[in-house]
Amino acid sequence: MSVFATLVGQLAELLQPLFHASAAAAAIVLFTALVRLLVHPLSRAAARGQRARAALQPRIAELRKKYRKDPDKLQKAVLELHAEEKVSPLSGCLPSLLQLPAFFLLYRLFSGATIGGDTNGLLTHRLFAAPLGGRWADLLVGGQVFGAAGLVYIGLFAVVAVVATFNYLRTKRTTADGGLVAVADGEQVPGLGAINKVMPFMSFFTLVTVAVVPLAAALYVVTSSAWSAVERAVLYR
Repeated sequence: MSVFATLVGQLAELLQPLFHASAAAAAIVLFTALVRLLVHPLSRAAARGQRARAALQPRIAELRKKYRKDPDKLQKAVLELHAEEKVSPLSGCLPSLLQLPAFFLLYRLFSGATIGGDTNGLLTHRLFAAPLGGRWADLLVGGQVFGAAGLVYIGLFAVVAVVATFNYLRTKRTTADGGLVAVADGEQVPGLGAINKVMPFMSFFTLVTVAVVPLAAALYVVTSSAWSAVERAVLYR
């Protein structure tokens, strides 16, 4: 983790002339963008995978009809179809999973008072009036929600709300077009109805994450969420 701290510190030094006291916050945004650039090829592959899975839906519907009374054979046949067409049902999860280590590193980096036995100097950095190691939940307890630091979080919540609303409308449109619904004999696959109802609201859970994690990790989440919204709009258009 000390290597990671050094990387963030060096990025902050490079950005100091432009962002001054908020240089470390800018470094986190830049670091997030670099992570997303590294993961982008997998995101493109995931988009291709989703289109390929959508193309397989008519054949999967036929398999469901054929093996209606034999779930084991149906599962085996669907897996064989994916293998035959070289389509991974889990490919869409990889970009998100590969970002988790970076998020948890930031979380730990700005949660501990020391790094390698030394004082954690990164905790002195701020985004405007809000310390990068602070949490909105702490401001809520202290009654400072509408103070100078609280306004920083209100700005982040506003960005998250805009991104979440964009994702909500896009997901609603996708489900309305049948993009996430698989049917067989005119009947929706059991369980997908509930998933389709919940999916449009998933982006709003980011608000909870931003409220409870250190501001540095919240910046990573907000930047990554905004990147994902733009990326998916381009790749899945």
